[in-house]
Amino acid sequence: MPSRQALVRRPGPRLAEGLVTHIDRRPIDAGLALRQWETYIGALRDHGWHTTEVAPADDCPDAVFVEDTMVMFRNVALLARPGAGQRRAEIPAARAAAEALGCSVNEIRPPGTLDGGDILKVGDTVYVGRGGRTNADGVRQLRAAFEPLGARVTAVPVTRVLHLKSAVTALPDGTVIGYPPLVDDPAVFPRFRPVPEESGAHVVLLGGGRLLMAAGAPRSAELFTGLGYEPVVVDISEFEKLEGCVTCLSVRLRELYA
Repeated sequence: MPSRQALVRRPGPRLAEGLVTHIDRRPIDAGLALRQWETYIGALRDHGWHTTEVAPADDCPDAVFVEDTMVMFRNVALLARPGAGQRRAEIPAARAAAEALGCSVNEIRPPGTLDGGDILKVGDTVYVGRGGRTNADGVRQLRAAFEPLGARVTAVPVTRVLHLKSAVTALPDGTVIGYPPLVDDPAVFPRFRPVPEESGAHVVLLGGGRLLMAAGAPRSAELFTGLGYEPVVVDISEFEKLEGCVTCLSVRLRELYA
C-alpha cells in the first residue's frame, strides 16, 4: 500500500445547503466548487499522495468535508459521531473505505459526539477541541481509544470557530499556527506562532516541507516561505463559504502531523 493515503469525497448536489454556524450564509457556485475540489485532489496526487474516494452521500450536504468522519492514529480509524445529527449518515461509507484500506476500526458511541475536524495531532500529542461539535464523552472515548496506543490526549477549548482545526494546525516542526482572534487559549500549545490571516492557520503537510494551503492567505504564505517551507496554494473559496478549509477535504493516513 502506498505510504501516504488520503480519503476524499466529491461534493454532492446539495452542497449549497451545508451547515454554517459562525458565519453568514452565502451563495455557492456548485460548478466552481467541483473544479476547486478537483484541483485540491490534483495537488495531493502531484505531491505523492494516493487518493481514495469515499462513496458519495448525496443526501448529506456536508459530506465533502470527509475529515469529520474519522480520526486516524497509527493504523486505527476512530469513526466519529458528528455533533450535528444530520451528518451521521456520512459515517457508514467512511467506515467501508477505512476497512478497505486495512485500518483497524473503532467508533464513538452515544452519548459521545466527536467531529474529526476537532482533532489536531502533533507527534504523539492529540489535541481535541471541546466545543460545539465534540462533547465531554466524545473526548473520554477518544482518550480510551488512543492512549493505549501511546497518544497523549489534551482537551482544549473551542468557542470562536466551528472546529479546532478551523483555528489551528501545525507546521512540520510541531509549531502550532493560528489566527489569534479565533484561538481561545494559545498558551495551551508549547509552541505557538500567530499568522496574519484566518485561512493562513490551515495547512496540510504534503511532505518535504511543502504546505498545502488556501489562496486567500498570501501574507501567511510569505511567512511560511521565510521559515523555509514551500507553500502549495489552492483556491477553495466555495468551501470556505461553508466554514471549510484545506484540512476538511481529506483524511490523511500515514501522516505524522494531521
